Amino acid sequence: MWRSPISLVISLVCVALCPAQELRVPASVTAGDDASISTTGSGKATFYLLGPGASRKSDVNLGEEIRLPGKDVQHAGEYVAVLCSSTCDSATFYVSAAKPMTLAFVVHPSRVPVAENEAVSGVAFPFDQYDNLVLAPETISFQLASKNAPAISKATRTEDGVAWFRTASGKSAGPVQITASLGDITEKRALQQVASDPCNLRIKGERTAKGIVVETDPVHDCAGNVVPDGTIITFTASDATGKSTVDAPVKAGIAKAQIDASGPAVITVASGIVMGNELRIGGQQ
Repeated sequence: MWRSPISLVISLVCVALCPAQELRVPASVTAGDDASISTTGSGKATFYLLGPGASRKSDVNLGEEIRLPGKDVQHAGEYVAVLCSSTCDSATFYVSAAKPMTLAFVVHPSRVPVAENEAVSGVAFPFDQYDNLVLAPETISFQLASKNAPAISKATRTEDGVAWFRTASGKSAGPVQITASLGDITEKRALQQVASDPCNLRIKGERTAKGIVVETDPVHDCAGNVVPDGTIITFTASDATGKSTVDAPVKAGIAKAQIDASGPAVITVASGIVMGNELRIGGQQ
């Protein structure tokens, strides 16, 4: 069992000086609860309490209980009690966190493409009213809810004060509300699901006095979501003079471009690694 450096030093001193046990600490203490330490012997003594965020010195009567008010043991961790009269005796005890009162909840990322495996994760930490991390196992319920899909729920037991989940993103673009609950404690976070890469690109075009005008059908991802404006669509024209390329952003769901070509041309479309149909346009009459 790990012991703090202060506890080890005091114990070594007491090995040499303490002929008998003079105090008995409680088996367990909950943060913020009153506690007491029993003593043996008679006469006056000096009591010291050292712990996380706590330091106390007081005069006591041996043979009487030493009261520890809740404010002295609000911080979870190891405490050292020392009792000195003609000799000194020491003992350690541990203060555990009280019941959970708040949840620290983090969700990543804030924006995620749809239909991505293991793309959304969340972590929750329960804390008591004194900001101690609650290490005792607790069950935290996570729920993901969006407008166009059934809610997804998962209950997870904390381990060493933490519970987490990881899941795929949904198939529909839009906001997702994620909730972590522990009893009456609830924390909510939100993320935005956005369209994934374009899928099934289709183009159409016609010749004009200035060349060839081509445009896409409304551009969607494979789940049917309209891709966001600004997504780049690449048009490539091949004719007798060679190849020319035009990059056009999607606006209101459609990408449009003008290609300078007077003779017959074959036009293809792509976005990233996604290819679309091939379009053949005749030459000027």
